[in-house]
Amino acid sequence: MNRLFAKLFDRGEPKLSEASARDAGAIAALHSASFRRGWSEQEVEALLLERNVLAHRAVAGATLRGFIMSRRAVDEAEILSVAVARAAQGRGLARRLLMLHLGRLAGLGVRTVFLEVDASNAPALGLYRRAGFREVARRPNYYAPDAGVSADALVLRRDLA
Repeated sequence: MNRLFAKLFDRGEPKLSEASARDAGAIAALHSASFRRGWSEQEVEALLLERNVLAHRAVAGATLRGFIMSRRAVDEAEILSVAVARAAQGRGLARRLLMLHLGRLAGLGVRTVFLEVDASNAPALGLYRRAGFREVARRPNYYAPDAGVSADALVLRRDLA
């Protein structure tokens, strides 16, 4: 019983593991808190039930602190979303999730990974560049206006093999 309470209330380093459809509600809530247009619980659950979608989560106690999700197609993958709860940012959690995820994708035979990121998101760009991603395209005015200003999307690529 003590182990159960310790596990439920552990506020230490988040534990990383593969996410499942049971995590849809928590992932949707974190996604909605992190992005202009959040995903609904139904959208997240549908993604997590797809055979070609891979997701990892970071959990401290019973609280989701972060996640990463991608979709695979043959030997390529696209990272669909990465989010870390505001209270857990700046501690290397996104990097840990990304590296775990990339390793798992490589183990599944993925050779190339793509993602899109807001060109003005300096922390995300730093994370991806340090992880070996490079810009391969730009989509002008891709993201809806925020305070009247739209943002470009950068398409980044990393080869795993």
